[in-house]
Amino acid sequence: MNQIKFVTKGNAKLKDMFTFSLISGYSCPFADECLSKANIQTGKISDGPNTKFRCFSASQEALYPNLRKHRNNNFEALRKLKSKEAMAKALIEALPPVKKNGAGTIIRLHVAGDFFNQNYFDAWLEVARQNPKRLFYAYTKSLQYWVNRIGEIPNNFKLTASKGGKLDHLIDIFNLKYVEVVFSTQEAIDKDLEIDHDDSHAYNYDLPFTLLIHGTQPKGSKAAEAKKLLAKKGWTGYHN
Repeated sequence: MNQIKFVTKGNAKLKDMFTFSLISGYSCPFADECLSKANIQTGKISDGPNTKFRCFSASQEALYPNLRKHRNNNFEALRKLKSKEAMAKALIEALPPVKKNGAGTIIRLHVAGDFFNQNYFDAWLEVARQNPKRLFYAYTKSLQYWVNRIGEIPNNFKLTASKGGKLDHLIDIFNLKYVEVVFSTQEAIDKDLEIDHDDSHAYNYDLPFTLLIHGTQPKGSKAAEAKKLLAKKGWTGYHN
């Protein structure tokens, strides 16, 4: 029985999209400034040594045991598969059908989690090749796996480098499209980058962009203070 499951209900950014996630932190080998993990059993959250802002999906997993279980089940099921071919087969079998209204034509990978090894990254390339009428997209800090296949990425597989990881230097070397989390609208203006509110910059455009800080942040941190200031201006995040 295939234990791998997609989610068919999105949030404000992901309406009518299917998403696929893994457990946060544990599946993110190159996370750095956003590294956070919710304990698999207890849900207690812990941050990495260089955490600048807490991973929003790890915060979700700390609050919702069933969500944590679902994402960890996906991760463990895929880790047991040792080849690209086996992973691709399992993912393809788990893909939900496209709905009559077109929902499921666009699929976001890793609302939580990341590409945890090269075989897993390559498996998704194969999934995209075998589903040319669907669009797959992902934010990632696993830039080495991307760079290793830089000339082999299908046109329907859109990647955005997520700044704040251990391999950020590869962004400039290989001119990778990137996203950066900012603490204010002014910071985005200063960087001359647009703010994305609906994920369209990730799957529809090829230019770098920003996301406003979101998710639960450690009390007293700069990220928490920035989020408070944004809330006063009406920013409530991407959860609605």
